[in-house]
Amino acid sequence: MQLGMIGLGKMGNFMAQRLMKGGHDVIGFDPSDKARTALADAGGKAVDSLDKLVAALRPPRALWVMVPAGKVVDETIDALAGKLDQGDVVIDGGNSHYKDDQRHASQLGAKGVDYVDCGTSGGVWGLKEGYSMMVGGDEKVVERLRTLFEALAPGKAKGWGRVGPVGSGHFVKMVHNGIEYGLMQAYAEGFSIMQHKQEFKLDLEQVAEIWRHGSVVRSWLLDLTADALAKNPQMKDIAPYVVDSGEGRWTVDEAIDLDVPAPIITASLIERLRSRDVDSFSDKLLSAMRNEFGGHAMKTE
Repeated sequence: MQLGMIGLGKMGNFMAQRLMKGGHDVIGFDPSDKARTALADAGGKAVDSLDKLVAALRPPRALWVMVPAGKVVDETIDALAGKLDQGDVVIDGGNSHYKDDQRHASQLGAKGVDYVDCGTSGGVWGLKEGYSMMVGGDEKVVERLRTLFEALAPGKAKGWGRVGPVGSGHFVKMVHNGIEYGLMQAYAEGFSIMQHKQEFKLDLEQVAEIWRHGSVVRSWLLDLTADALAKNPQMKDIAPYVVDSGEGRWTVDEAIDLDVPAPIITASLIERLRSRDVDSFSDKLLSAMRNEFGGHAMKTE
């Protein structure tokens, strides 16, 4: 199958390579010369404009969008809307909000262009291990794209599936990332407790390796944690600042809208926000309050 790939960052290029290994013809576009060169070096064809990409694809066209969620996706869909024909399909494989998917599907549907949202997990390991894909869209359209998903997945019949109508793929991926926040926070807190227990002088890499085999808490995330500890046991030169992609926030927002308690995911999101407050006004005020009501000592800078 022939596919147009829009967005040739590291993950986009890795996905293109996996598709080509699966026998698919990939033509890519990215504004970056370096990104286009990377695809060409891997055996794909790269063009330097959306117009050239659309012209190079045989109808009915299939275009996979791998660009940052929000404004960039909106701009890409707006640009494609005037270039595609009835029967073409656009797949958003990034991290868009599911409500944006519904809006984009309506926008393209008015022109007879189909839309599929694909929540994609696997990151830089996907090229080797395959990607987990949560797909939202019309059943017939998804079936038409089956060979693409089979080539990208860990196996033809595992690691991917149509989970529902347009929007459902990114909704499930949003919750997936919210769960990921909670798991990461639990591992980080547990290892921090052990790191602070200086009496035992624990080797955290050893502990992680023990847990990786037979333990109830074993997981791929623990495997990656063990790798990180092996490379940098003391986490030297790493700032205690944790970025979030936005999907944890969306998960918490959705939980509130649905009246579903999600304290673990919410707390893990708040902890990420707290990591960025390097000069915490709230903590200073707490110290000042203790001094005011109880005369407790305050540490000064």
